[in-house]
Amino acid sequence: MRSIIFIVFSLFFLSVQLQAQEKKPLLVEDDTAKIIQKEKPKPTNKYDSAMLAHSPRVAAIRSAILPGLGQIYNKKYWKLPIVYGALGGCGAVFAYNLAWYKRTRFAYTVLFNKDTASFSKVNPKLKLFITSNNLETLRYYRNGYRRDIDYSVLFFMILWGLNVVDATVDAHLKSFDVSPNLSIKVKPGYSDLARTNGLSIVMKIGK
Repeated sequence: MRSIIFIVFSLFFLSVQLQAQEKKPLLVEDDTAKIIQKEKPKPTNKYDSAMLAHSPRVAAIRSAILPGLGQIYNKKYWKLPIVYGALGGCGAVFAYNLAWYKRTRFAYTVLFNKDTASFSKVNPKLKLFITSNNLETLRYYRNGYRRDIDYSVLFFMILWGLNVVDATVDAHLKSFDVSPNLSIKVKPGYSDLARTNGLSIVMKIGK
């Protein structure tokens, strides 16, 4: 009976020792993992440095403040004529519609109020509608230019937003690895499965 108790106690003591030994490496691994998490990634080459230094958030904010600043930040200078050309064209359309809306509105008011004293101030292209007493046509043109003003503002805001999106996407693409260590090559090869000759695409990543 004593021998059985001794054997059971010995096995229990041995199992406790084994569990204690197994727990020690886990603690070391946990401490190591914590240390690794605290360490900040350090750039290993110029591409990693560019990725850490280039911020899509900065590019987005600059483009939102002034169109084209994000493209300058991304060093995509060739996009500046596109950005300013699109926004400038939209702004010109807005100015054109606004000017003619004011002219048609004034002509409509003169005809509606029968204000003959202000007839000389009406745009020459609109005087014909007043002399022919064509009030409905003037109202149609006035409402049309008013609608086109709203569309011009809407398109301007859309183009401004696209300018921000373009700068942000370009900034994100800066983090893509385009170093010489990453390459794709096309080589002739033989396919054992098809038993024919052909071309194979080989991608090389790293050294």
